[in-house]
Amino acid sequence: MRDIAGASELTAIVLTGLRKRFAAGGTVALDDVSLEVRAGEIFGIVGRSGAGKSTLIRTVNLLERPDAGSISVLGQDMLALDDAGLRAARRGIGMVFQHFNLHSRRTVAQNVAFPLEVAGLSSAERRARVDEILPLVGLEGKRDAYPAQLSGGQKQRVGIARALASRPGILLCDEATSALDPETTQEILALIRGLRSRLDLTVLLITHEMGVVKAICDRVAVMEAGRIIEQGRVFDVFTRPEQATTRHFVSEVVGHSVPEATLARLPEPGPGEVRQLAQVIFAGPNSTRAVVSEASRDFGIDINIVSGRIDEIAGEPFGVMALAAYGPEEKVRASLAWMRRLGLTVQELPA
Repeated sequence: MRDIAGASELTAIVLTGLRKRFAAGGTVALDDVSLEVRAGEIFGIVGRSGAGKSTLIRTVNLLERPDAGSISVLGQDMLALDDAGLRAARRGIGMVFQHFNLHSRRTVAQNVAFPLEVAGLSSAERRARVDEILPLVGLEGKRDAYPAQLSGGQKQRVGIARALASRPGILLCDEATSALDPETTQEILALIRGLRSRLDLTVLLITHEMGVVKAICDRVAVMEAGRIIEQGRVFDVFTRPEQATTRHFVSEVVGHSVPEATLARLPEPGPGEVRQLAQVIFAGPNSTRAVVSEASRDFGIDINIVSGRIDEIAGEPFGVMALAAYGPEEKVRASLAWMRRLGLTVQELPA
């Protein structure tokens, strides 16, 4: 598993050795989880349902108390705080939920002001903060609307505004885009990214969609069965995934499936030959090397480029190609092994 060597000394969230089991002898939700989130970054946690990611994010503000481990947020030992200290600390940690959790009988302005009301701010202070924050989320014209009058994206904008009402330094996003359509998802992600920069936020989000991670995150951790199995820079994890679960998630975003019609047009292998399809991700120092022609020449095989594209992750370009290699099986396999030694990500596909 990649470590976080070289992490900045300016860490906003430090989770160490977290363990959590629900009920005696029940499900282990967190199994010795350690994680650092650097100040100012957007850090994603991705995993299948039941991987433990929701439990993990809820330990940050102690909506879930771990059975063991330590939690430091903005330099505070969260587990050492009394009730009053915890309430104060939580005002520095905003949280955005999947299903919005808005009060149906309160207007947009009243929903945004609700945490300020609970904190005891005066009506004038609440009004001033609402006036300040609604334009930031694009809702200045919806101040007096009720949730039933809003679209899903507008409801989530209210949720984000409410989470930011107390001027937190941390923003937790619990599947914040899962209930939205793809276009609205991109709008909300762009909003979160812009608010991160404008308000100097640290964002920790969980998702089961690797596309969300690709669109917005600086670093990512992959969870499985209550453990972090892989973590690192988003570009590194996408272009050089180490674990099977990570490769599965990555393939959903950068994967190349070859249509059956295209397969039907490919030449059949000759006598004593095999045909091997492979997806190759070109990134790193050898990404511009003439790999296909070199492999064909040096290993004495034929390689067809079936399809390909150039994409971008976190501002860094990479290429992905689907190749069909023809030749003796040992030479084809040797050529793919050579590509892997160059640092390229090679995944064999059904032929």
